Amino acid sequence: MKKPLPIGVDNFEKIIKDGYCYIDKTMFIKELLDLKGEVNLFTRPRRFGKTLNLSMFRYFFEATGDAKKNVENKSLFCGLKIMEQGKEYTEHMGNYPVINLTLKSAKQPTFESAYGKMRNAIADEFQRHQYILTSEKISREDKKLYEKIADRKAEYDDYSGALVFLCKCLYLATDKKTVVLIDE
Repeated sequence: MKKPLPIGVDNFEKIIKDGYCYIDKTMFIKELLDLKGEVNLFTRPRRFGKTLNLSMFRYFFEATGDAKKNVENKSLFCGLKIMEQGKEYTEHMGNYPVINLTLKSAKQPTFESAYGKMRNAIADEFQRHQYILTSEKISREDKKLYEKIADRKAEYDDYSGALVFLCKCLYLATDKKTVVLIDE
């Protein structure tokens, strides 16, 4: 039986779990790790799979704070080429906090509308990582600001520096550098 084509599906987990046709692009992970760049920019034409590849990176690198979910994420890569590349690559699986932010919804006709969409996207990422608030390494003051941002009650300047602040909090809580994925 032929596998269905993932038309309009840009989530790596959904493609693998639902049995869509998938051309293995996990060697991009190896390429990314081999580059050892602090910042990498992936430019491709529209509809070339950038969002899907960023989703793949997220599921590969992310330590979710939930052991069961980490095992599920690792299982997505069973039988894919990255798993044949050796421990120097697979040891990175599920090992980092990941911030995954899309700017697609920020394409709005006014600044206020674009700002509102960005504020919501940032707050959603803060909510996704709320598990770190149990860490004793994060100060009470930082936890208060974290919760204000997550609850969409922070000030404009708090949101303008929110990604740097989230990276700081994630590093303090996990002692791991953060992978930041920004799509369009």
